[in-house]
Amino acid sequence: MNDFPRFDVEGRVALVTGAARGLGRAAALALAHAGADVALGLRDVSSDAGLVAEIENLGRRALPLQLDVSDVGQARQAVLAVVERFGRLDILVNNAGIAPGNRAEDVAEDDFDRTIAVNLKGTFFTTQEAGRVMIGQGAGRIVIMGSQAGSVALPGESVYCMTKAALAHLTKCLAVEWGPFGVTVNCVAPTFIRTPGTARALSDPAFEADVVERIAALHRIGEPMDVAGAVVYLCSPASALVTGHTLLVDGGWTAR
Repeated sequence: MNDFPRFDVEGRVALVTGAARGLGRAAALALAHAGADVALGLRDVSSDAGLVAEIENLGRRALPLQLDVSDVGQARQAVLAVVERFGRLDILVNNAGIAPGNRAEDVAEDDFDRTIAVNLKGTFFTTQEAGRVMIGQGAGRIVIMGSQAGSVALPGESVYCMTKAALAHLTKCLAVEWGPFGVTVNCVAPTFIRTPGTARALSDPAFEADVVERIAALHRIGEPMDVAGAVVYLCSPASALVTGHTLLVDGGWTAR
């Protein structure tokens, strides 16, 4: 009889980018709760908002790191620091991303370039650095934080939607390339989640009501731990045969 599936990440080492708040913070805590030591990629390493202490209170080790993913040098140094401290890197969660909204006809070149630099360039080269380590180890789990915006059109978010669609396809490409080395690559694509990044938009009662209506099956705004659960699953032994997949965590938005 086969072993039952395991949904923990006991003894693993994870790096989470954009870990200071929102989805990144939830993913870091959930991975620690599931048994991993966690390196925290922070755009400002001088302030971890108590996250290190929370992880240590769960009995796991935490390593805060300066990591602006748009700086390839910082991505390289962060991965090296994880390996130096823990001896390996088993999990990468690419959470860092930005979403400056504007109608397509009004998008400024600076905003376009910055969104590409963080969402695409940053994700790619951080993944590349981690992938090299994992290929050498013969195993690894990579989760890219996408969005339902990669599957549906959100007015005023054309550049953001474009980057998230690109990440879903990058997931497939890397899964095929790195699968022979024991590395899985998957994407988690959430709907609107209550985070500091969505607080302003969701503070408009009419907008929130429209979002709740579009989340067709469950009719509620998601919480960060709703997404973190999907991340932990994709990093756990239970998902060993899952790769190249985009897992929508959208409450039924795209099912309509």
